[in-house]
Amino acid sequence: LTEVYSSSPALGRYFRSAQVISFSNESSIVIYQLVFSVPPSTEGFMENSMNPDFIRNILRQNIYDED
Repeated sequence: LTEVYSSSPALGRYFRSAQVISFSNESSIVIYQLVFSVPPSTEGFMENSMNPDFIRNILRQNIYDED
């Protein structure tokens, strides 16, 4: 996760860290925390760049690119 988000053209400059909070071997579920340092209130930044779907899609695209 650290490599994916730190190298992202869209979020790399804001990314600070990734940490696994919980991991389950039985169900293959990982809960993680991403930390970003966001700029002072910029119109639309939080709604667009920090949108959970946008952040998820960066990871999803990276997985597709590796295949």
